[in-house]
Amino acid sequence: PMGSERTEMRKRQMAATPESPGAAQAQLSTGNRGSNACCFCWCCCCSCSCLTVRNQEEERARRTSHELQTEGIPNCEESPAPTLEEVNAWAQSFDKLMLTPAGRNAFREFLRTEFSEENMLFWMACEELKQESNKSVIEEKARLIYEDYISILSPKEVSLDSRVREVINRNMLEPSQHTFDDAQLQIYTLMHRDSYPRFMNSAIYKDLLQSLSEKSIEA
Repeated sequence: PMGSERTEMRKRQMAATPESPGAAQAQLSTGNRGSNACCFCWCCCCSCSCLTVRNQEEERARRTSHELQTEGIPNCEESPAPTLEEVNAWAQSFDKLMLTPAGRNAFREFLRTEFSEENMLFWMACEELKQESNKSVIEEKARLIYEDYISILSPKEVSLDSRVREVINRNMLEPSQHTFDDAQLQIYTLMHRDSYPRFMNSAIYKDLLQSLSEKSIEA
């Protein structure tokens, strides 16, 4: 009887004791995983699911911003493939580059890599405005140009000084083909001085020149 009582007490003690430290740790770990409280953890390791979600949201925001910037941008001008002589002429002056659709397309491709394509788009829109003669069409196109490239709310706003902006605001009271002439000249000068030298040293220009040179040699 005494032995049986001891045996019974031992059974009760074993039942009240956790199975093993490993099992208890596993239960604790499982509980932590289910709690979804990793935002408050002190380690913030790179595998943290919160950081993964945050990175995904930031990437989505960047993608949305880029889509806003490229939305509504017209396609490149139609033009025949440039000749070797034309591409060599682009290196002689910025004016010669801008005279041909092929030159403008190549330069525009380069501007896109520098996130400044809006400069070329604005210049082209101004050139198109100058070809209009219908008063209502002029007013509508001038309004669109202002909203797309002059307004500070536009993602495609071009960089203009305050004097030129004041001129534009006065001209918009009665828009004409020449409403943006001062602004167009300022952007043309900016592209000439700032972007054109980098374009001439870019892979886009050098690769095109090399490709046409090789074709010329083969012919």
